[in-house]
Amino acid sequence: MVVDSRSRTRASIVESAAKLLREQGADAVTTRAVAQAAGMQAPTIYRFFEDKEALLDAVAEHVFATYVSSKTLAEDSGDPVADLRAGWDAHIDFGLTNAALFGLLIDPARGGGSPAAAAGLAVLQARVRRVAAIGRLRVPERRAVELIHAAGTGAVLTLLATPPQQRDPGLSAAMYDAVLRAILTDAPALPTGDATAAAVAFRAVAPQLTGLSDAERSLLAEWLDRAAGAV
Repeated sequence: MVVDSRSRTRASIVESAAKLLREQGADAVTTRAVAQAAGMQAPTIYRFFEDKEALLDAVAEHVFATYVSSKTLAEDSGDPVADLRAGWDAHIDFGLTNAALFGLLIDPARGGGSPAAAAGLAVLQARVRRVAAIGRLRVPERRAVELIHAAGTGAVLTLLATPPQQRDPGLSAAMYDAVLRAILTDAPALPTGDATAAAVAFRAVAPQLTGLSDAERSLLAEWLDRAAGAV
């Protein structure tokens, strides 16, 4: 019962701080303001969080974890390329809707050990792997993931730095199309003449070859990575 009460109090603090962050920015997340919004005394905050930075970290983790969970639960449409685009659109929308939080998440000074951020990257990696498995990827999976991640972050930052009324509504789509041209083949299925795309596709499904030993799968993965230009 005590544990449940403590968990509820902590959750109330985090949710109140998240609301302030979303509506007024990071500067508004003060101990006094959060305590007032949560209906408690300011000293209570310090029973759960060492300082404002620790509270902001918890807020970022909470909000982003909720977002990632919704991405993880999203149904596979059966079209890996379409699912990749849906993930891009969701990422851009999240960044623009949660400007202050997005700034916290990409700030190198805050560290890169967020479990939610790692889970979000895993969702992107899984979607890219599904694209690779149907023979549509012309570059190694890691390169595709890094290009998409970098382009998405850059697009959000550029849009956030522009006054809303002056933003180019087509910027995000143009950026995504440019990335697609760099990472996708034109063919809808395994291309017969594109050895790199074939190697990337085979690499995506190689871990499922249960007839091979761990050592054999590891060696096969190394060969395919070399063929795809990943090493």
